[in-house]
Amino acid sequence: MSEKVLITGGAGYIGSHTSYACLDDGLDIVVLDDFSTGVEHAVSPQAELVRGDVADRSLLKKLFSDGSIKAVLHFAGRIVVPESVENPIKYYQENTATSLGLLAEMVEAEIPTILFSSTAAVYAPREDGAPLEEDALKLPLSPYGQSKLMTEAMIRDVGIAHGLQAGILRYFNVAGADPQGRVGQSTPNATHLLKIASQVATGKRSHMDIYGTDYATSDGTCIRDYIHVSDLAAAHVETLKHVMSAGGQITMNCGYGRGATVKEVIAAAETVFGSTIDARPAERRAGDAPILVSDNTRIKETLPSWQPQHDSLEEMAKSAIAWEEKLKTLNSA
Repeated sequence: MSEKVLITGGAGYIGSHTSYACLDDGLDIVVLDDFSTGVEHAVSPQAELVRGDVADRSLLKKLFSDGSIKAVLHFAGRIVVPESVENPIKYYQENTATSLGLLAEMVEAEIPTILFSSTAAVYAPREDGAPLEEDALKLPLSPYGQSKLMTEAMIRDVGIAHGLQAGILRYFNVAGADPQGRVGQSTPNATHLLKIASQVATGKRSHMDIYGTDYATSDGTCIRDYIHVSDLAAAHVETLKHVMSAGGQITMNCGYGRGATVKEVIAAAETVFGSTIDARPAERRAGDAPILVSDNTRIKETLPSWQPQHDSLEEMAKSAIAWEEKLKTLNSA
C-alpha cells in the first residue's frame, strides 16, 4: 500500500497549486474538497478526488481507516477578511472548529504529520512597517486572523500531548498562477488583488477598487509582501519533507521579505497588459493592516533547498493574466 498525502481544500487556489507540486515531486495525493469555493478543473487527473466536507468526521474516519494517509495538508477554510468581520461565527465554525475535528480524527487514526495553511493576519501590524518575524506580537485585526491563530494554538497543544509533527506556514499575499498553465486562481468572487486586476485587464470586470488611498505609505495604498503561488506551493513540499524527516513542529513565514503597494502591483499588471487598468479609490476595508511584510529568515535557513523562482511582480502579473485568458476557454467548455 502506497503512502498518501491528504490535501483538504485541494480544489482551491493554493491547495490546487500545492497538489500539482506534490504530484510533480512524486507524491501520491488524495484531494478532499466540497467545491463550495473550489473548482473541478483545478484538480489534477492524477489526484484521487474525494467530494466531501472536511467537517464530516465520519468521512474523515473512512479516509483514514486503511492507514495509507501519512500526512495532511490542511488548506480548507474561509479566507475573506471583511466577511469574517461581518460573520465571525462562520469563521470560527468553519476554520477553527472544523480544524479541531480534523485534529481529533488524525490523533485517533495515528496520522503523524500536518501542514497548516495560516496567515500573516495573525500579527499585530507594526507602525514602522518593519518585517514581521515569527515571534512578533500576535494581535489579529479580524476574526479570520483570530480563527487561524486559534488553530495554530490547537496544533501546538495537540503536538505536545500526542506527538503530532507539524509545519505551520503563515502566508503573506499570494499572487500569480502556474507558469505551465495547468491551474490558476479560479475561485468565484475571489478577492486577491492581482486576480481582480487580471479580470479588469481581460474585460471580465469594468473596473477595480483600491481600498484606502490615505495610508502612511509612499503612495497612500497598503503595502503587502506578495509571493508567487508556485513558489509557495514549492515551499509546502519542502516543508513536508523537512517535518517528516526532522519531526517536531515549526512555524514559518512564507514571503519574499519585501513589500509592494497596491498601486505598484496594478502598475505591474498594466506593464504586462500594455494598457491602463481602471482602478478607483474606495473606502478602507475593515480589518486591513497598512503594512504587512515578512521576515523570511527562518524559512530560508530551514529550507535551503527552497529557492524562489518567480519573485517579480511582472512575472506574477504575466501568469495571472495568462490564466485569466485561459479561464475564458475553460468556462465556456
